[in-house]
Amino acid sequence: MRDRPQIKTALPKRRYQIGDHTATLLGEIESDDERHYRFILALVPMGEQEPVLYVTSEQAPAERRAQGAYDLRVISASLTDVLDTGERWQHLDPFAEQAIDLAQQVLGLRNQQVVKLM
Repeated sequence: MRDRPQIKTALPKRRYQIGDHTATLLGEIESDDERHYRFILALVPMGEQEPVLYVTSEQAPAERRAQGAYDLRVISASLTDVLDTGERWQHLDPFAEQAIDLAQQVLGLRNQQVVKLM
C-alpha cells in the first residue's frame, strides 16, 4: 500500500468490531509523511497484523482550503482518493460515522454489525 500513513505515535480514541475486522480510530497523530492527520481509522482483518484500509481526516492543501480545512481520504492497496473536503472532518463523531460507513462499503461489510468496543 503506497500511500499508507507513516504513523510514529497516535492515541486510540475508539475501537470497533465490524464483522471479521477490527477498526481503531486514532487521534493526536504524529507521522513521518507530509500529511497532517487529524484522525485515522485503520481496519485490520482478524488474525492479521497490518491494516488493509485506512480512512483519514487530514489538513487539506492550500488550493482546496476554500472548500474546507480537512480532506476525507480513503487508502487501500488499490485506491487512494480524497472523497470530500470540509470542516466537519475535524470533529470526531462525524468523522467516525462517515469513516465506518466508507470502510463497510469498500470492504463489502455492509451487512455486518458494527460493535463499539471502546
